[in-house]
Amino acid sequence: MIELPFAEQLAQWQSRAESELARRLPPESQLPQRLHAAMRYAVLGGGKRVRPVLSYATGLALNLEASSLDGAACAIEFIHAYSLIHDDLPAMDDDDLRRGKPTCHKAFDEATAILAGDALQVLAFEVLADDAMVSADANTRLQLIQILAAASGTQGMAGGQALDLAAAGRALTLDEVVQMHAWKTGALIRASVMMAAACAKPTPAVLQALDKFADAIGLAFQIQDDLLDIEGDPRVTGKAVGADQARAKPTYPAVSGIDAARARVQALHAQAVSQLQILGEAAQPLREVSEWLVFRRQ
Repeated sequence: MIELPFAEQLAQWQSRAESELARRLPPESQLPQRLHAAMRYAVLGGGKRVRPVLSYATGLALNLEASSLDGAACAIEFIHAYSLIHDDLPAMDDDDLRRGKPTCHKAFDEATAILAGDALQVLAFEVLADDAMVSADANTRLQLIQILAAASGTQGMAGGQALDLAAAGRALTLDEVVQMHAWKTGALIRASVMMAAACAKPTPAVLQALDKFADAIGLAFQIQDDLLDIEGDPRVTGKAVGADQARAKPTYPAVSGIDAARARVQALHAQAVSQLQILGEAAQPLREVSEWLVFRRQ
């Protein structure tokens, strides 16, 4: 297998994810056209494709072909896209800008945005159940569904968003902030890695190392996101900065301080990379993905 420079490999993974997502989304010409247009608007044409990239990088480290992960990568990105649509709604974060363009409810309307999110959530599990590019083994399909469902539910993304909403204006301990981040953001980051691992069926030791790797970069990713809300450039990030402070959200840097937050990102990155030693040189793509995620500027 020829090893590509990371920037080139990353661009290939992102391009692959974009085309595979587009292929699985209903066409705008199909009834109900406005709903399908909103789904495609929310999913396509932007985003770093962090979760598919993690799945592809994990698969590469475990000697899987990218084609065997297309279905799983799309399923997790559909869940992520649905969560962003709903998070942006006036009842939640009330955001006007996402990925440098109007949020789904601004481009369409609130009711259509809600339905688009609902439909994307269902589409994710339809892909895992029926897609030809997902493993033909029924037990593997079931495991993928279980991993994604758990990561999306009350002990995962949805539960984390509930904690986030309840925390506005309150003082949280650092442990409480970490718990919120682990569910809201970290759960889907972890699922991206573990779904790829489920397709490869590595040894228990490798599986445990990948689990610890994913937990560490999931928290680092969210802390960096919190830092970018303070220090980021909207022209680069594609969204307004200062939103967390305006809503009195107890983010990691708000509770620990900016310097401590930066130091924690560094420590978590080192912790994540140390878990990959068991895979040797095969894990180099994952090491580079970790660095890209936790030290990004957008």
